[in-house]
Amino acid sequence: MLIPSLCAAQGSAAEEKVWAHEQTYWQCVQANDLEHYRSLWNERFLGWPFISPEPARKAHITDWITNRTNKGQTLKSYKLERLVVQVTDNLATTTYRSHAIWLDKDGKEKAEHTRILHTWQRNADGEWQIVAGMSAPVNAEGR
Repeated sequence: MLIPSLCAAQGSAAEEKVWAHEQTYWQCVQANDLEHYRSLWNERFLGWPFISPEPARKAHITDWITNRTNKGQTLKSYKLERLVVQVTDNLATTTYRSHAIWLDKDGKEKAEHTRILHTWQRNADGEWQIVAGMSAPVNAEGR
C-alpha cells in the first residue's frame, strides 16, 4: 500500500524533472545546440508548431530554429511562465507561456510570446522525451 504523502512526493519529483527538461529545451535553443535539442524528442513525435501549416514529425522539429538562425537571428533571452505540469503514470503534460526576445542580424530586438503544450513520455530507461505538442501565439490579452 502506498502512503498518500509518498505518492505526492513522487509526483512532485517527476513533475520537477519534466519541468527541468522544458528548461533544457530553451537552453538548447539559446545555445543553438540542435543535437541536444533533438535528443529531447521521441522518434514517434507528432505535433503542430504554430509556424507550420501542417502537423510535423521529429524530422522537422528544428526547422523553426534553423529558419531563424539562417536569417542571422539569435535568442537573446527568454522567460518561461509555468502554468500546469501534470504527471500521469509514464506520461507528463506541460503547459506554459514563453516570453522570448530575439535579436535580428542588426541587433534589433523582437519580443515573441507563445503558448506551449508538450506531452512527455517516460521510456524504459526512465528518461523523458516529448511525444506530442502544440504551440500558438498568445491572445490579444497576452494569455
